[in-house]
Amino acid sequence: MAPYRGFRRRAAVAGLDVLMVEHRGVGLSRFDDNGAELPPEALTVNQAVDDLAAVLDDAGVGKAIVYGTSYGSYLAAGFGVRHRDRVHAMVLDSPVLSAHDIDDVRAATRRSFWHGQDPETASLAAKVRRLAEQRVLTPEATALMIAVYGYAGAPLLERAVDLLLDGRRWLWSALEHVTRMVFERQAPFQYENDLVARIAYRELNYAADPDGEPLDPAAVYHQLSGARPFESEPYDLAAEMPAFSWPTVVVSGGRDLITPPSVAQRVASLIPDAVLVSLPTAGHSMLNMRERAALEIIAAVRNGTIAELPQRQTQLDALPAPLSVRALVRAIESAAGLESALPAAMVKVRWSRTHRDGRRVTAS
Repeated sequence: MAPYRGFRRRAAVAGLDVLMVEHRGVGLSRFDDNGAELPPEALTVNQAVDDLAAVLDDAGVGKAIVYGTSYGSYLAAGFGVRHRDRVHAMVLDSPVLSAHDIDDVRAATRRSFWHGQDPETASLAAKVRRLAEQRVLTPEATALMIAVYGYAGAPLLERAVDLLLDGRRWLWSALEHVTRMVFERQAPFQYENDLVARIAYRELNYAADPDGEPLDPAAVYHQLSGARPFESEPYDLAAEMPAFSWPTVVVSGGRDLITPPSVAQRVASLIPDAVLVSLPTAGHSMLNMRERAALEIIAAVRNGTIAELPQRQTQLDALPAPLSVRALVRAIESAAGLESALPAAMVKVRWSRTHRDGRRVTAS
């Protein structure tokens, strides 16, 4: 919960009572009553969903507006399946629908970066195919392109690709290093994926078998899965969602290739009277990328005005990203400009880090 301290303060200022649940397996909730780390059998979606009900019980709350973003949207929907009498309303932000979402993710990624079927990425796709011919498109590179596109859009991503095609690797190498750190790091109370990864791989199929085609977003997760195969997911949400009887808002970013708009559209079509809010220039997770828009959406749910949200999409899309996101985009822009101005021979980066097992890796 540590990364959301600021959000909780700003939500309180907006008049919202926010209960954020620390997921079992992370932070102080990674240990049992005897201080031992939770065993694998304690890490399932069903138990995480029941934790939400336990927290409401402890707080003396009968019903709540349940907001879930990304994987959290699966927990929110699962809460609706197992504890439907506790739901007052629901917001599904960048939603996950099923273990088969990878088909939509692959299709959206290739439509944008390989086939150039989106106007914004038409010129970019031809350059990405050139990178593939040069054998530069590693699984990490695919994850990196998805991230940069979600944060900053196609123009900045295309600048980075242009530099790479021109033999200038400084910016790209730095971004790849950051991507590896994100996937591999363990930061207590900030980013702990070691125990909970069991859920991602075994129940939600994050590490789907690569299909052998270019730009497969599942490939990087497959490398990191530690041979934890998919077993089965806990719910059939497509069958359950038509019975959701509470007001629901489904939120989707136009640049989201992690949980693409096609999934959000399907979710909205399954839930009776659900309101779909699409923000064309947003990426993945409004709670993280467009916090002010998320707060506006929550306020509309609280006030019973969700029917007006589709007419406010342009206004919501224009709300600025948090300062941290804007600073990151600005840093990438500045780095791209600097590398463009330097002679190619001067563009070199060297980094090193120590793995948890003691191995030290240095590269240029």
